[in-house]
Amino acid sequence: MQNSGLIFSSLHLPEPVMNGIESAGFNNCTPIQEKVFPLSLKGKDVAAQAQTGTGKTAAFLITILARLLTTERPKHRGSCPRAFIIAPTRELVVQIYDEAQLLGQHTDFSMLAVYGGVDYQKQRERLRLGVDILIGTPGRLIDYYKQRTYNLKSTEILVVDEADRMFDMGFIKDIRFLLRRLPSYHKRQSMLFSATLSQRVMELGYEHMNLPVKLSVSDEKITVDKVEQVLYHVGKDEKFSLLLGLLKKEGTERTLLFVNTKVVAERITRRLNANGHKTRAITGDIPQPKRLKILKEFKEGSLPIMVATDVASRGLHIEGVTHVINYDLPQDSEDYVHRIGRTARAGASGKAISLACEEYVFSMEEIQELIGTKIPVVWPEESLFEQDIKSAPPRKRRPRRETGKHAKPGRRPHRRRGGPPKHKATR
Repeated sequence: MQNSGLIFSSLHLPEPVMNGIESAGFNNCTPIQEKVFPLSLKGKDVAAQAQTGTGKTAAFLITILARLLTTERPKHRGSCPRAFIIAPTRELVVQIYDEAQLLGQHTDFSMLAVYGGVDYQKQRERLRLGVDILIGTPGRLIDYYKQRTYNLKSTEILVVDEADRMFDMGFIKDIRFLLRRLPSYHKRQSMLFSATLSQRVMELGYEHMNLPVKLSVSDEKITVDKVEQVLYHVGKDEKFSLLLGLLKKEGTERTLLFVNTKVVAERITRRLNANGHKTRAITGDIPQPKRLKILKEFKEGSLPIMVATDVASRGLHIEGVTHVINYDLPQDSEDYVHRIGRTARAGASGKAISLACEEYVFSMEEIQELIGTKIPVVWPEESLFEQDIKSAPPRKRRPRRETGKHAKPGRRPHRRRGGPPKHKATR
């Protein structure tokens, strides 16, 4: 994150908040924080364009903590959270919660993250008791709201994070459902953050916010300055051979490898493991406990290579990613920017390597138009292609259910496809 000249001590924040900032090791504000704080700390609504890794999470969390400390806590709040944060993915919710715990450790605010895949009843019971700061994904938040586990009648602060991603993932109806249950926009403070402030994002802001001030720290066509970008043109059948050669040449200290589909993610993971590269994949349908375990291993460094689809290209804040490899070029040019933004974070340098095959090369023109520059092309030498490639073991298949007299006790009989099971006619 690029720091600005504004220091946190000049903001006259409450002492518990300053103690949390010092515990987090923050001294200077980032450019987006320098623009947000003069408005947000006075209760103004803001709509800010900011990429993940620019300090936007701390910007709205510090605002929430400071504002809640300087306003009187409602006496009969019940199960209504004072601050309500909506984020599109489970990973982002967990990261916001972890940072909120860090920055708010010297306050007495209760916080809760709710998301799918884990601890449904435990989350529900905790939410029923009431929390000060609630962070969640749209689906789980709506689920609990419809069960009347909590309400939003007196919520004081709203944050919508990664608003453009909400549209991309089809959550916009869910977002509008939740925002319509909040107090009127002039009775609460609202903050919206998005990688791009497109017309549809700003329409959401103007509909549910109180004259939000539009902020931006950069042009939409920016990419990460410190990322060294390289493009290899390669045939589809030779991509894996080149990948193995690049991993041998570049090293695999902490490499994030992006593909476009779940099927490719699973296949590449099996092949890399078979060829001596410890690799695991995260895709959209992996159970949450397993997903968090993989992310933890990758963050701690015990897992050198993580394969991911675009579900992981936004919202991941992982320090020390040395390489991002686009095994498949993304079909959405903005996804390219978000992918390579996973490296060169917190002032470090990084390298982004893209493999352009005949299947996905057509998006290259749009990508280069967005970032405003030509990506340097490197023509691989023959020696860079790995020749000794081991085959991956066949994928394990789930055992078929037994039927009839061999079926295990307690199991339901196998149902024919195409309709309900047939029954004997009865008189």
